[in-house]
Amino acid sequence: MTELSKSEAAINEPSVASPAPSSFLEVRDLKVHFPTDDGLVKSVDGLSFQLEKGKTLGIVGESGSGKSVTSLGIMGLHTAGQYGKRKAQISGEIWLNGTELLSADPDHVRKMRGREMAMIFQDPLSALHPYYTIGAQIVEAYRIHHNVDKKTARKRAIEMLERVGIPQPDKRVDSYPHEFSGGMRQRAMIAMSLVNNPELLIADEPTTALDVTVQAQILDLIRDLQKEFGSAVIVITHDLGVVAELADDILVMYGGRCVERGPAEKVFYEPRHPYTWGLLGSMPRLDREQQERLIPVKGSPPSLINIPSGCAFNPRCPYADVPKDNVTRTVRPELTEVGGRHWAACHMSQEERERIWTEEIAPKL
Repeated sequence: MTELSKSEAAINEPSVASPAPSSFLEVRDLKVHFPTDDGLVKSVDGLSFQLEKGKTLGIVGESGSGKSVTSLGIMGLHTAGQYGKRKAQISGEIWLNGTELLSADPDHVRKMRGREMAMIFQDPLSALHPYYTIGAQIVEAYRIHHNVDKKTARKRAIEMLERVGIPQPDKRVDSYPHEFSGGMRQRAMIAMSLVNNPELLIADEPTTALDVTVQAQILDLIRDLQKEFGSAVIVITHDLGVVAELADDILVMYGGRCVERGPAEKVFYEPRHPYTWGLLGSMPRLDREQQERLIPVKGSPPSLINIPSGCAFNPRCPYADVPKDNVTRTVRPELTEVGGRHWAACHMSQEERERIWTEEIAPKL
């Protein structure tokens, strides 16, 4: 049996029944792999996390770390399309309010999409249909889940456009996407996502390509609407400044896996993974004077076809040689608890990481 066949067999084998979750959203050992002519792309390779209603989880990492693939997996959008002649290979469990989504009937998941869970896509111009008006698209999204006439749905669309801060919503409801600015399109996308009061909202890079003033407005809008609707929110971004504004908890992804997760204040002020140190070192600070130049993370993200053995971060890690016996390059580290609800995957001892952070990293930030 070829290596690819073994991987396909492993990821498609039936899972043993597991207990129902206690959290509103619980992802268990999620794997999303894409077969290609060059090999198996392991975009997400064993991701687990939980999220409660009314809370916000920030998922951060460089491009290609598996953030957006995770969000599309939760929404059930990978199984709808084919990649070349091969479908995505998905395993694990995704529990949403007591329903396991990966084993559920696709029609049932489709009916949940928009009502129980919704997504703000990264590029609203490509996510919105250019042929139909903004209002027509919001009306359609509403009528799919509610047995109402067009007049009632139009009234609801105008109400949502007003709620997200679009001026003259009764007139702009008949505008086309290209007639809106980038920030206005993002607001319209948020209005469409929230028109059915979803319990889970996923925002994939919600402030990309927006100027800083509009970014702040969009973040304030998401925060205010979350308080109003009580939704669970996942914010996916490479910008730590965004999650600093919104997130209760942070999950740091690298090479398709979680390398650190925990409460936002712990991850920001007591990080325990060298990759998180690198992300923080490359982030400009406005709350105090910057004494030194920003410190970029050296090297490039790994190929998801040929992920380095051992710790995936080892080729870029300045502390890869601290653990003895070359364990960093031969054994993959598992997430271990380093504090209350704070987890990290690193071969260095907790004492060594605390010393490096306190003496070498934190003083430079």
